[in-house]
Amino acid sequence: MKRRVVPPLRSLRTKLVLSYLAVTLGAILILSIAVALAVQYYFAYQLQDQFMSQAQAAAQQAGQEYHTANAKWDYVHHLGWIDQDTVEMIVDTNGTIESSLPDHARMVGVMNNNIPAIDRCLQNALQGQDGTISHIQGSSNGDDGPPTPPAMYVCDAVRDNGQQNGQIVGALLLIKSEQYAQGSPPHGFLFNVSLAILFAGGGIALVVAFFSFILARGLTNPLRSLTTAAEKMQGGDYAQRVVPPASQDEIEHLSLAFNAMADTIEADVNELRRQEQLRRDLIANIAHDMLTPLTAVQGFSEALADEVITNARARQETAQLIGREVQRLRRLVSDMQQMTSLEAGRLHFDFAPLNLYELVNETLAVIEFECNQQGITLRNEMPPWLPLVQADGDRITQVLLNLLDNARRHTPTGGTITIGAEPGERDLKVWVSDTGTGIDAADLPYIFERFYRADRSRTGTTGGSGLGLSIVKAIITAHGGTIHAESQPGVGTRILFTLPRAGEELPLIVDLDSPYA
Repeated sequence: MKRRVVPPLRSLRTKLVLSYLAVTLGAILILSIAVALAVQYYFAYQLQDQFMSQAQAAAQQAGQEYHTANAKWDYVHHLGWIDQDTVEMIVDTNGTIESSLPDHARMVGVMNNNIPAIDRCLQNALQGQDGTISHIQGSSNGDDGPPTPPAMYVCDAVRDNGQQNGQIVGALLLIKSEQYAQGSPPHGFLFNVSLAILFAGGGIALVVAFFSFILARGLTNPLRSLTTAAEKMQGGDYAQRVVPPASQDEIEHLSLAFNAMADTIEADVNELRRQEQLRRDLIANIAHDMLTPLTAVQGFSEALADEVITNARARQETAQLIGREVQRLRRLVSDMQQMTSLEAGRLHFDFAPLNLYELVNETLAVIEFECNQQGITLRNEMPPWLPLVQADGDRITQVLLNLLDNARRHTPTGGTITIGAEPGERDLKVWVSDTGTGIDAADLPYIFERFYRADRSRTGTTGGSGLGLSIVKAIITAHGGTIHAESQPGVGTRILFTLPRAGEELPLIVDLDSPYA
């Protein structure tokens, strides 16, 4: 048989590891972006809050200096904490610039590019409105200078003596860059945070990769064992089994199901092989059993035809021998035909209430002559008042004759064959026992199977076709009963079978003078 070519498989372990990594790395990437954005947003919010506090403190300080200088702006100095990316400007109530620091081209460019918005902001502050932070978009090229960065600005009122209820004498403008220069603390902080997120994500990815490999191996190793065992079974090794993992999941269930399937397949294959061997033995036995009588018939027929046997008495004995050999052939063919009909369900049964005690007596009378010639004693130990059974009388007679004949052929001179029975609740238990040679324990489970012969040396002259007990079992099974054997080599054999009761009791008027009672 041509084997199917299996295409190379992609490792399931690799697929599982890659899928775990893809999901994990995707989650890490999304989480990293979310954390980075949250950090930047929170950092920007904190800077804005700090920027607003600085503006309020600067406006208050400017108001105090203005008050100390006797309402003169000349002595209002710039605030020393203002960094290089921040522009400070103070205007009086007329909008005249009284103080401005520092003079950085980039930030001055930012201010020059947004004069209308800054003017409105200063006018609002001079009118006493609370300062709010506004944002300025950066530009690639300023009108009169280099590119300007994005910035934020705030305006706050400057009050005489810096008090909240003091007279507004000016307005303070602070403009701060939102683009942090490399090396500055904000830039370093954000860089370190991003680097920490990157390293944390990478470390988590490595840990996930390791545990993904462990988990994938735990899942794929049992599957690999199952695949190996299945491939070996495909090659004819039906003894393959797998060790189920103690995971209590679908893989363990699959392993147990595979082992159960393998047990069934191995048992079926062994049974098929045994049946095939029995079939071969049957063919060999039938060929041998048929060859012997056919050879005898051919030889005797040729002797009669050639008038080799001239004596009338010898010719008559020869004719009788031919008849017996033909009868053997017919019995062999009949057994085969009957077994085929039983297996196909084509054999008809006439079920009716049956008196088994009387039937046994009639059957024993048929076989009595042969048993007497061998010095074998027949005994019917059935009680006469047994209940009736629902059965086909002809088929049960066939069962009894077959069992009695088997017992006769294996019981030595001086032995005993006994038939007994006892009633049950729904059936009648019957047995046929002998004091013969018995059956080996190795052969006992198979004696009711077709084509089986416990004695391999038997031929048609000493034994049947190997179908007799199979026919008996098929008949008893068709009646709804069961059959089994008990035997000890050198002690004897007992065949037990059951028949369903007919629900009627046998009358007490019975023949107690039977010679088998």
